[in-house]
Amino acid sequence: MEKRLSIKEMREKTYLSQSKFANLLGIPVANISKWEQGVSSPPDYVLKLIQYYLEHQNLI
Repeated sequence: MEKRLSIKEMREKTYLSQSKFANLLGIPVANISKWEQGVSSPPDYVLKLIQYYLEHQNLI
């Protein structure tokens, strides 16, 4: 794995809206929104898993 990307960076690389990105990952859209706005942050292992999944699905 290369550089760790933020949720927003990962989502933007997929060209998906917050809603579609959340649906793809099975995560509530409110979580995606809060993570992107810096209101809260996902655990590091969640970021790693999301990036791993997106990379291995050739989405980013």
